[in-house]
Amino acid sequence: MQMQIVAFFFLSLASLHNAIAFMGVGGGLGAWISGQNAPPSSASGSREFQALQAWKQAITEDPKGMLSNWVGPNVCTYKGVYCSDSPDQSTPSNVVAGIDLNKANLKGTLVKELSLLTHLTFFHINTNRFTGTVPDSFRDLQLLTELDLSNNQFTGPFPTATIFIPQLYFLDLRFNQFSGELPDEIFQKSLDAIFLNDNQFEGDIPPSLWTSPASVITLANNKLTGTIPTTFGYLSSRAKELLLLNNKLTGCIPETLGYLTGIEVLDLSFNSLTGHVPGSLSCLTGIEVLNVAHNQLTGELPDLLCELKRLANLSVSFNFFSGFSQQCNQLPYRNVGFDFIGNCIPGQDMQRSQPECNGVPGGDLSCLRIPGNRPVGCGTTHATLGIGIGVGIGSYELPPLGLGANLGPVP
Repeated sequence: MQMQIVAFFFLSLASLHNAIAFMGVGGGLGAWISGQNAPPSSASGSREFQALQAWKQAITEDPKGMLSNWVGPNVCTYKGVYCSDSPDQSTPSNVVAGIDLNKANLKGTLVKELSLLTHLTFFHINTNRFTGTVPDSFRDLQLLTELDLSNNQFTGPFPTATIFIPQLYFLDLRFNQFSGELPDEIFQKSLDAIFLNDNQFEGDIPPSLWTSPASVITLANNKLTGTIPTTFGYLSSRAKELLLLNNKLTGCIPETLGYLTGIEVLDLSFNSLTGHVPGSLSCLTGIEVLNVAHNQLTGELPDLLCELKRLANLSVSFNFFSGFSQQCNQLPYRNVGFDFIGNCIPGQDMQRSQPECNGVPGGDLSCLRIPGNRPVGCGTTHATLGIGIGVGIGSYELPPLGLGANLGPVP
């Protein structure tokens, strides 16, 4: 079967046991069934056998016996190894197209020989005990679309090899011990999901965050510092979930977050953000969960924010807010979860003491926007590069895009 790109449909990304459905570019359907494939050709099989045996030697503990049948040259019979027809019609054989060893409790390291699996399209090893770094040779996995290394003990800087994998679509590095700064390039790739939470990443969030076409981006539970980027690329973002909670972010919530009109979940909680909540967040008409709790925000909640129709949960607790409108008071009657304890709102229960409220941190910080001279209603598709472009939703006007604003993702 001729095939250049393979798309996978999983009942669950975390669980793949016996069979995997796949569709080629031409629309043909087939199946990979572990342990029931013809042996690979001598050329490709020799390389794949070498790669898997080298990796087996680097695995020091296998309490479940997952690799007990990794014996002999027919690698397509190995548990956790999935084969498919070779894309080379002149070689009617099978090739290793995927590895799924999730939750195997394996202990060991990755080896550079894994790059010999040149037809690999998915590599899932979450919830094991792998240590060390990701080999730079992984950049040679030119057909890899899914890489899941989550819930292991990997260390070292961000694995830059992933930046050079051209077909990569899904990247999951969460719950490891990666450290250092995030590279700009990772948000310039055509990824749909970027899971980097629960590591030790530090430094500023790259401004290229807003050029990413990913629908889900989670950077939570790291050591990221600085401000939320305000580079104007928001109209290109297709993010539906953006999680920046539990870092060390400071400064204001950017007005231009209002450009993320497709966002459904936005979590900025457990940082040190200051200033007012910008009224531009009322432009987020599709938002369902908004969490800014445990920051140092002040002022009153914008009326329009509490009028958002799809809002299901709004948490502003443990800030220094001084009030909210009647619209916000009505949220519980709309079955919207509304948590505002630990603030400075007169007449409400479970608020901060007056001495705490008098010492508002960052109280002199200005988060004023620069008004545009060509206001446009929120949700309007009209946008032109230049000075003084306004983009708005409803009755709120978003700030202008500056000269040279980037309105599209980096190819």
